[in-house]
Amino acid sequence: MTLDTIHCGDCVDWLKTLPDDSVDMVFTDPPYGHNNNNGDLISRWEAALGRGDYDAERDDRPIANDGPEANELFRQILPDLRRILKPGACCCCCGGGGGPDPQFARWSLWLDEIFDFKQMVVWDKGPMGMGWHYRRSYETVLVAQKPGAKCKWHDDSHKVENIIRHIRKIIPKADEHPTPKPVTLAEHFIKLHSLPGEVVLDPFMGGGTTALAALSNDRHYIGCELDPHWVDYARARIANAKGPLFAGVERETA
Repeated sequence: MTLDTIHCGDCVDWLKTLPDDSVDMVFTDPPYGHNNNNGDLISRWEAALGRGDYDAERDDRPIANDGPEANELFRQILPDLRRILKPGACCCCCGGGGGPDPQFARWSLWLDEIFDFKQMVVWDKGPMGMGWHYRRSYETVLVAQKPGAKCKWHDDSHKVENIIRHIRKIIPKADEHPTPKPVTLAEHFIKLHSLPGEVVLDPFMGGGTTALAALSNDRHYIGCELDPHWVDYARARIANAKGPLFAGVERETA
């Protein structure tokens, strides 16, 4: 297993090549199965509000496996994630925040079938998001633990809540990954569930957020991404971030 690398390919096949009990935690943001950025409301929102024209070439940036197949893909990789994680290690998986498809609830149950489900953390990402009724202002991070050892938990303050209020969402530019998570969000969980020198895995690396969060906190990363464009993008972000000012870059909270 080569550390600090992003593999370009199918994570289902890639995960099977990794050794048992070799990873200290997972932080990942899989496709939710909602076909976001594929001509839906997210793409057409500004035009729907009368603030501009919809341009499919400019505004549509569909995400691989973001249709109904996303659910089966997520469920399929869970046994390998459990096998690869060390006992007591946690899998932290971003999920949706309501709407007509309760994806986060379904995934919570699937995680509990394979792991011990620990917590659904609410990320109050603000400001108001998509929707006409009950505007979407939060997402979730689903946390599950591999049984067999005490949970890898590295906070003694007893003040960590299951609501995150201080991290704002990122509004991506046209040339950026369409569904980025803030590096600070990944850092929050990485610092709770791993120590410096340990290994953080992300099977859906996207724009490289997990890798940047791991490296900026002296962890190793290992990941996979299906789309070659985003593999190159993530590798470029990592290369640009390395240096004496590394700890201060790529921590967008806009």
